[in-house]
Amino acid sequence: MKIKDVSRALKEFWMEFRKSTSGLIGLAILAISLLIVIFEPVILPWHDTNDKWRSIDYWIDNPSLAKPAWTNLFAKEKSPSTKHITSPKIESVDADGGMKIVRYVFPYDYEFDKAPLDLIFRASITGSVPITISVERPDGTSIELASHYEEGLTGQGIRMAMSNEAKDSTFDFLKGYETEEAAGSLNSDSVPAPSVIFGTAAAGMSSKFTALKGKYQLVATAMLLDPASSKIENPTFIVSGSVSGVLGTDDMKRDIFSGLLAGLKWALIIGIVTSAISVLVGVIYGITSAYYGGIVDTIMQFIYQIVSSMPLLPVLIVIGAIFKPSIWFVIMVMVVFFWTGPVMTVRSMAFQIKEETYIEAARALGANNRRIIWRHMLPILIPYSFANMALSVPSAIVYESTVSLLGLGDATIVTWGQILHDAMAGGAVLNGVWWWIIPPGLLIAILGMSFAFLGFAMDKILNPKLQTR
Repeated sequence: MKIKDVSRALKEFWMEFRKSTSGLIGLAILAISLLIVIFEPVILPWHDTNDKWRSIDYWIDNPSLAKPAWTNLFAKEKSPSTKHITSPKIESVDADGGMKIVRYVFPYDYEFDKAPLDLIFRASITGSVPITISVERPDGTSIELASHYEEGLTGQGIRMAMSNEAKDSTFDFLKGYETEEAAGSLNSDSVPAPSVIFGTAAAGMSSKFTALKGKYQLVATAMLLDPASSKIENPTFIVSGSVSGVLGTDDMKRDIFSGLLAGLKWALIIGIVTSAISVLVGVIYGITSAYYGGIVDTIMQFIYQIVSSMPLLPVLIVIGAIFKPSIWFVIMVMVVFFWTGPVMTVRSMAFQIKEETYIEAARALGANNRRIIWRHMLPILIPYSFANMALSVPSAIVYESTVSLLGLGDATIVTWGQILHDAMAGGAVLNGVWWWIIPPGLLIAILGMSFAFLGFAMDKILNPKLQTR
């Protein structure tokens, strides 16, 4: 076929395809999905999501089961959103004995009605570097929160969570404003440290939180005992709020939006690879069965009936329970069952094609069976296979999601089905954690719907029985 013929055929196809509103919607969703996959390294909020989805340490600074940040728009009392403050103002002063004191000042504008869940300081330390954490509040008061010192570090990271390390210092600050009677009934575990840090200093502050709004300065003061060999790198303050990210967090503090973005490529791979291979096998199988006919057709149809009558989901469940397969093994198993989809339609169309005059002419000219099947019959049925392929994608995505939902999928990757499985195991339905359930389920439905729209549009154009042109 000449390039000019191909170009004309594609142009005619597009002229018909663009008349289908649902087909255009499906194409738009697929295009957006492919762009997200291509630019995933850039737009993924947590860049190591694919490798560290199940790493507790990677997500430890996030709040657990935090609502999406945009829910603040509908809340009467505003909650602080999780924020990473990474650009401090640096003040350096030389001290006696050749030492150097470095102050890292992190500005934080606090305009919320609820206290953060935690205040965390992180940095990488080389050498022996004592560090003191303090906060300067909008009311002019200052609280020295915690200190940290280790010797001989070689670039190791330190983590200081004020909810734990600042309990005693914030309790001492609290006692300065409470009555002796009230302070006597309290201890350092009674009032969370963040509630004291961000609360109005007044009598009764231990029983009722009143936000002290304004500009805070979070200060990390490091003493470089040997400035030539000691250093502090990547100092960061994390304000852990009760709302976080675009779609919140789960019970393991993982960012759900990052998980959904990381799972998109696997949904596309599972659907497209499974449908492409299975449809190709089914089309070739149907053509071969119809072309040879007789005993060959009888045997091939007998095999087809056996495979098509076997239920796929129970087989996938049994295989998943026994072998704990990889995603590629799951795809292979689905291909073994999915190839039966186009067989009967292709077989009926191939029966008509093999009686055409040009097929008889090819035989008369000495063309062998393989050449006739591959060069003369398969190209005619390829367009139909595209429509069937698109219609097979939703089934593949749903089957994999079902297996993962049951906890039998590939645990080494991030898929939407596994996110739903973790939500089910974590009691998301019972606890009303809707942001953990609805988004992955909705994405499965939308992606499957987009391929269904594409399939219906292509089938209407390419299937001879449904053609309208």
